[in-house]
Amino acid sequence: MRMIHAATATNIKRGPGATMRLLGIDIGGTGIKGAPVDLVQGCLDAPRFRLATPQPATPQAVLDTIALVVEHFAWTGPIGCTFPGVVRNGVVKTADHLDPAWVGTDAEKLLTEHFGVPATVVNDADAAALAESRYGAARGQTGMVLVVTLGTGIGTGLVYRGNLIPNSEFGHIEIRGRDAELRASNTARETRKMTWKKWGRHVARYLQALEHLLNPDQIVLGGGIVKSADHFKDQLKTSTPVVFAALGNEAGIVGAALMAATRTDSQGEEPAADTASSPRPPAGDPPPVRTAPATPSPSKPGAAAGSTVRKSSSSVRDPAHGTKARPHR
Repeated sequence: MRMIHAATATNIKRGPGATMRLLGIDIGGTGIKGAPVDLVQGCLDAPRFRLATPQPATPQAVLDTIALVVEHFAWTGPIGCTFPGVVRNGVVKTADHLDPAWVGTDAEKLLTEHFGVPATVVNDADAAALAESRYGAARGQTGMVLVVTLGTGIGTGLVYRGNLIPNSEFGHIEIRGRDAELRASNTARETRKMTWKKWGRHVARYLQALEHLLNPDQIVLGGGIVKSADHFKDQLKTSTPVVFAALGNEAGIVGAALMAATRTDSQGEEPAADTASSPRPPAGDPPPVRTAPATPSPSKPGAAAGSTVRKSSSSVRDPAHGTKARPHR
């Protein structure tokens, strides 16, 4: 994973009337959505446009759908795109929720050659984690932040002191002998017709397992399920403060644009600027966003930023309950 540093986007215009805009696209197992993103404010700069994920979700079929999103906004600049699986240097390594033909595909090269503009492709939960750390519920948090997205599957992103630790994929740990996604994803709730209370308990067990493995300072729950938080938040009894994503289901779009805008590579690529007609409130240079090679041992700096959903003094989940990391698929 290449270094990401906000200060390197030197050709993006600043000042009154200027905004850092990039197109963010979020590929999911059921939907592909995108929008231009205002990277000064950390929000969508136009209503998002969503299309169903094609079935089968082959590289060509997904590329054709992305093209419709790009055409919808008449976009001609750089593109940031998330992918629901492990992505290393733009190459897809896993694709559990899309067609297996994606595995081994250089997704960045595919998009760059098709659209003729620089394209950045990253793991979807990593993008959401960076967005929440920079603009959302984890802003100002100096310790270990674990972002968990609950949707078609379970995505996880780790940020420690501004450093992204990519491709964590903790949605695939085993709990009581089964992949966590089979009980705690939103798809599992819908498929098994679970009540909110029952599903919330499965999510709580999953979060307790992650506490035992990672000891984070804050957990951020994201994904489309955030809008239904009132139905299950009382079940989330954890030792770590849990907050809901401030950016909701838009975190992936915002994070994709953020990573595309602030990345530099060995060729010295830099994003183009887009100047808006209406002025924005002044904003200083954002803090750097970097990637880290390994997970340090986090310290506990105190209370996390954001609204706490539930905090309990109970101990974290005992490993004897059968939580373990499964060898990666």
